Amino acid sequence: MKIMKTKSILAVVAMWLLCAAAVSAAEKWQVPHETLTYNIMYKWGLINKKAGTVKITTALTDGGNRFSAKLTGATAPWADRFYKVRDTLMGSIDHHNFLPYRYEKITSEGGDNAHDEITFHRDGNHTSADVIHRRKRKKETVYSESRQVLEANGVTLDMLSSFYYMRQLNYATMKKGQTVRVNVFSGRQKEILTIHYDDKVQVEIDKRKVEAYHITFTFTTESGRKSSDNMDAWISTDSRRIPLLMEGKLPVGKVRAIYAGPNV
Repeated sequence: MKIMKTKSILAVVAMWLLCAAAVSAAEKWQVPHETLTYNIMYKWGLINKKAGTVKITTALTDGGNRFSAKLTGATAPWADRFYKVRDTLMGSIDHHNFLPYRYEKITSEGGDNAHDEITFHRDGNHTSADVIHRRKRKKETVYSESRQVLEANGVTLDMLSSFYYMRQLNYATMKKGQTVRVNVFSGRQKEILTIHYDDKVQVEIDKRKVEAYHITFTFTTESGRKSSDNMDAWISTDSRRIPLLMEGKLPVGKVRAIYAGPNV
């Protein structure tokens, strides 16, 4: 059984990270120098086992005008026997508007390897991106390479910059049931992310009850076809705006990304 099917643990987590909504300038969140860790838990019936870990590190660059971000993830030793994953996401992001300059994804999943690079260009409300795809299957010895250009109008993110973009959002001003749509360049296509604000709730993290904003979100293609199942996320209501928990379904069981530190 492939615990992660054809997606890495990062691909699952990324669906949770890609959130956006209207920003309140008066309460704009500032990027801290930080390292956040997450445990990826696999649950199926009575089974509730740690399947991997994710670490996200942030550092200011360019005199504070930009910041660099790095996300690394790996499956646990027991899960390696079914579907080994070692993935890295890296990006350069504007510190003022949280829009990406460059994004890089390096993956090793089940013996297959890939390396994507995206360079963003903006002209007013329009975004274009030069994309380089490199792929090497398990039994291949060299990478194949292809290139394309993606385009979109409106707020346009990638899987890493969105983690920070969503943390500046003022969910406190959103009404229950409010939805927001943004663009996401995810590999070879532009997707539409729709975020549904559910409510402010209490969520349990490390045996403690923590106040959080509960949101649900989905991805669709430009044609409107749903490209992933609904997922749920819970974001802390304090000034740190830490994503605390994500939960999504798998073909067999479900996966949860649980915040593991620093302490909430």
